[in-house]
Amino acid sequence: MTTAHSASGSAALPTLAAAMARHEPIVMLTAYDYPSARVAVEAGVDVVLVGDSAAMTVLGYTTTRDIAVDELLMLTRAVRRAVRGVPVIGDLPFGSYEHGDDEAVGTARRFVDEGGCDAVKLEGAGPMVSRVKAIVAVGIPVVGHVGLLPQSVITAEGYRSKGRDAVQALGIIADAEALAQAGCAALVVEAVPAEIAALLAARVSIPVIGIGAGVGTHGQVLVYHDLLGLGEGKLARFVRQYARGHADQVEAVKRWAEDVRTRRYPSEAEGYGVSAEVLAEVKKKLAEG
Repeated sequence: MTTAHSASGSAALPTLAAAMARHEPIVMLTAYDYPSARVAVEAGVDVVLVGDSAAMTVLGYTTTRDIAVDELLMLTRAVRRAVRGVPVIGDLPFGSYEHGDDEAVGTARRFVDEGGCDAVKLEGAGPMVSRVKAIVAVGIPVVGHVGLLPQSVITAEGYRSKGRDAVQALGIIADAEALAQAGCAALVVEAVPAEIAALLAARVSIPVIGIGAGVGTHGQVLVYHDLLGLGEGKLARFVRQYARGHADQVEAVKRWAEDVRTRRYPSEAEGYGVSAEVLAEVKKKLAEG
């Protein structure tokens, strides 16, 4: 099923543009499967991002660069089944759009046609500005991504904040402006000083969603597993955990395992009964051979 869009900047994601116009902070959350998408929608988020961070949080890869298009599309379809009424944005995986406009358009079409996305997201500017224009030209909204670009990170040491010197800060702002002019419907800015992100947000006319970029943006996004305490390893400075998801789940499974080993589970009430007459007949037939 092909979704038609009017890709004219922020109008291509009207719910986000409307929230920005009302000065209401936009809430974006990642989701990677049917259950996490259900949680996001029931909690009332404004937009769901099927992020390539699924590579690490769901599939156990080392970096976001490792996930394949087909893998992320499978997760995207699961998210789409749970989401109604808010936009779903799909990350274009590393290696699926960088090499040319035709490749970028082809991958974007798959995320719309096969994944049910309302928009796609890609990282960086420079040559990616051309990719944005090409995707927008075929009617698919694009969300840009500036600042820290996870797909450019190969080792854990690469996850460092960007824009902390004047040259780099001005470059990030210029990238954001170029992406907005190319037709992006929104931007994600990651791991950039709050003051720089605020300057950036003031210079573009489209919604800017921050992650580790302070409160001066038009909204915020976090990774589902980080928010709920389901991840592992060292957390980024900008992550605030609102639950002990992993620890609580481990504890629940431990309690269940202990109940199994001590025969406290299952109880009689957790099983299915049979009448005395039926049981007697079964035993009789067995005894008769």
